[in-house]
Amino acid sequence: MSDNLQKAGSQDRSRINVHEEWEVRHWTEALGVSREELERAVKAVGPSVDAVRAHLGRR
Repeated sequence: MSDNLQKAGSQDRSRINVHEEWEVRHWTEALGVSREELERAVKAVGPSVDAVRAHLGRR
């Protein structure tokens, strides 16, 4: 599901959407990785923040 700015409600902070530029910026900074590293990690383990962190070896 994409982020629809017209819909009010809480966002799912447990998943990384690599198709949203602001999320990519946030997670690359938060995890200290490049866009390419983030995209490879999401492709390898899925969009779960916990799975991506474990894959990258960061907590």
